[in-house]
Amino acid sequence: MRTPRPFKSGTFKNAPFKSAAAMAAAAALGLAACSTPGGGGESVPGVTDDTVTIGTHQPLTGPAAAGYSTISAATAAYFEYVNANGGINGREIEYVVKDDAYDPAATQTVVRELVTEENVFAIVNGLGTPTHSSVLDYLDQQGVPDLFVSSGSLTWNQPNVYDNTFAFNADYATEGAALAQYAVDQDADAVICVLGQDDDYGEGIIEGVETVVGSNEIAEVQRYSVSAEDLTAQIGAMSAAGCEVNVLGTINGFTAMAVGTAAQMEWFPKWYVSSSGADYPTLAGYLGEDLAPALLQGMVSVNYLPFSPDGEWVALFEEINAEYNDGAPFTGNTVFGMSVGYLFAEALAKAGDDPTRESLVEAVESGELVGNGIVPLSFSEDDHAAYRAVGVTVVDGGVQDYVGTTYEVSAGQVAAVEPSPVPLENEGIPGA
Repeated sequence: MRTPRPFKSGTFKNAPFKSAAAMAAAAALGLAACSTPGGGGESVPGVTDDTVTIGTHQPLTGPAAAGYSTISAATAAYFEYVNANGGINGREIEYVVKDDAYDPAATQTVVRELVTEENVFAIVNGLGTPTHSSVLDYLDQQGVPDLFVSSGSLTWNQPNVYDNTFAFNADYATEGAALAQYAVDQDADAVICVLGQDDDYGEGIIEGVETVVGSNEIAEVQRYSVSAEDLTAQIGAMSAAGCEVNVLGTINGFTAMAVGTAAQMEWFPKWYVSSSGADYPTLAGYLGEDLAPALLQGMVSVNYLPFSPDGEWVALFEEINAEYNDGAPFTGNTVFGMSVGYLFAEALAKAGDDPTRESLVEAVESGELVGNGIVPLSFSEDDHAAYRAVGVTVVDGGVQDYVGTTYEVSAGQVAAVEPSPVPLENEGIPGA
């Protein structure tokens, strides 16, 4: 994995460094310099006549960095592409990225900086269940749009409690149910086990598996902490239980650790992995390019984004990556980051020529956003979930791609549905 580029004052790429002199000048100019008039002449945080400033917290260091630090770089690269082509409604998007090291205490600090010092219009794609949970109430109290959280926790879909918060990932229970359903469809008698992170992530995956096979039918459930240094005990217990299909609610580093530990034990079960921990290029970086094709052959996962190697969205994102992201390695995280950027750009375009925080939230709730997924978005006034269906992917010969099976999960029921990929339009720039 590449090392993230150095940061200045917590800003990333196209978000300019603010010198003391510049900050003093801005203060002297007053609110007119950092906001644009709304319909009634009111100031709008983070919006000027030619820019919109948004922010995010990401694990650029710490235990989740190796799997996720490249996401914000990909999002920033997409925004640079949009800005180079005229921006959205004549405004460039400035993206301020702050490192929270996957530590909730640090998340609270950097998010307060984004809101009070950077004066951001919205928080976009804050990453992590424990981290983002620590700022959920604060963002709600401040009235800051909290868009497209990078986590599959059900916490983000509470429109009656957090009316400005919206999910991005398919929720973990949906992913767990889809993985279990595919396992049962392939072999109704398979011995199914689960390894999950010891938080909402792992519990959501376990809950999803239980909806399909029943809690008493899971042969073994093991959990791990992100501070763990090995999984020998967990993998040993799963092997002893005779597990044939291991469903993993793990981040990438622990997926690789589980697979590698099992291989060292000369145990080779089938691996069914949540999208948050199944990015093949990232796993290959952990396991080694020589070993990964064999160890990950047949690995099953689920996803909802367009990362098929021959897809039109992937072709566009590869071009953007090469030109605006220093040619960084192209992975599923690249697709994830750029897809988030596209969805925000689409929401901003629909928020109007003079966007406000209220019009931005209304745009997401309108049901008119389409995103770029392989299944429809679910957003509405009463539903702040993004995706309620996922497609199944399988690794074959070092290539990870969809196999055509797609499941929708609703009210605890899993049903096969037809995928409906969103076509690429306007060269990937909403409102163009």
